[in-house]
Amino acid sequence: MAQAPQISVVVPVFDEEGAAPALAREIAAAFHGRDYEMVFVDDASRDGTRAALKALQAEIPQLRVLAHRRNSGQSRSIRSGILAARGEIIVTLDGDGQNDPADGPKLVDALLAGPPDLALVGGERVKRQDSQAKKVASRIGNGVRKRLLKDTANDTGCGLKAFRRDAFLRLPYFDHIHRYLPALMLREGYQTAFRPVNHRNRETGVSKYTNFGRLLVSVSDLLGVMWLQSRARNPQGVDEV
Repeated sequence: MAQAPQISVVVPVFDEEGAAPALAREIAAAFHGRDYEMVFVDDASRDGTRAALKALQAEIPQLRVLAHRRNSGQSRSIRSGILAARGEIIVTLDGDGQNDPADGPKLVDALLAGPPDLALVGGERVKRQDSQAKKVASRIGNGVRKRLLKDTANDTGCGLKAFRRDAFLRLPYFDHIHRYLPALMLREGYQTAFRPVNHRNRETGVSKYTNFGRLLVSVSDLLGVMWLQSRARNPQGVDEV
């Protein structure tokens, strides 16, 4: 049986036939020389995303392709990828190509160089290549979330993150969890850190989210995470005696 890689790059995709193959090649270039695998999770795409990725496996032997039988959303796709991942370090990035894979190894290095209780290093997008309305909505949403959850994160909407697989698997799962990973890691007693990362224009496809759609779910999500925080009891470590 082949030895498990150190790093698993997990990428959720839905109707990203135009972006996914180029993104896979960029990930391969960024992690060249590292002990890694990449796991693309096709969330029941309606276009040729799955076929395009399958065709790349001969070119990129580190590429694995998982496929949902039913569309289940970004958080479930990320979780499916992490459950199937063999690496102890997970790197996530969005499947639309706006995250720059070249930043992934930097986040991994920052995570590995940190203390043992550092479980997540998140990206913070600089010079965001989004519409003004989207940037304003994101700024407001991040400000409200940060104030209420005290998670120290300026940009939880950035899909580019590096974290420890075992730490993620300790967290309670719910839809949209990917936007609350810093708060949930802190709740579990881990530490988090953040680094600036590049952000790019979307070259193909269309966004799967709207500002109004995010607003509708963010209120209930925030209340839910606040409740989880209020019910947390941290033993500050466990010793065998």
